Amino acid sequence: MRIYEGSPRQDFEEVLRSIGAFLDQRGMREVLLVEAPDGFIVQGLVTEGSDQGTWSESVGRLAKETLTFLDDDIARFMEEAIARRAGGASGPDEGQSGYYERALRVLGRWIDGRRPRDVFFFEQGGAFVVRLHIAGAQGGHHELAEFTRDDIEEMVARGPLARQA
Repeated sequence: MRIYEGSPRQDFEEVLRSIGAFLDQRGMREVLLVEAPDGFIVQGLVTEGSDQGTWSESVGRLAKETLTFLDDDIARFMEEAIARRAGGASGPDEGQSGYYERALRVLGRWIDGRRPRDVFFFEQGGAFVVRLHIAGAQGGHHELAEFTRDDIEEMVARGPLARQA
């Protein structure tokens, strides 16, 4: 992420957390995220439709939506998230935080520990498959990891202890 180069750590934790909060607000699910040179591309399913008309029309239909978040968008999301939490919202993993905000936060923390050059993941049913490109002295390589919904929930539950350390 260009805007984070040179910082002490890349801080995927906060970046992905703020993207997750946006996805929760949008009602997106079954998410795919790809890091791009100037931000992220996110694709997922959203429910389209209106509450008017017949019953079948009010339910809506699932549609695939693709969003591009540039570095400036990410910076704005992060500022809005910090302001929301400072404004008296519940703790970081309680109350108003949705599933994606919590899940992407803990994934981001894990990713920060790996120090990747490139991030790609997809989610299905609350489980994530993550592919990282790691650069090293011997050249680059890809690493794959899978996190079940239970893994994510356990990582979220351990979050307060990790922040105290």
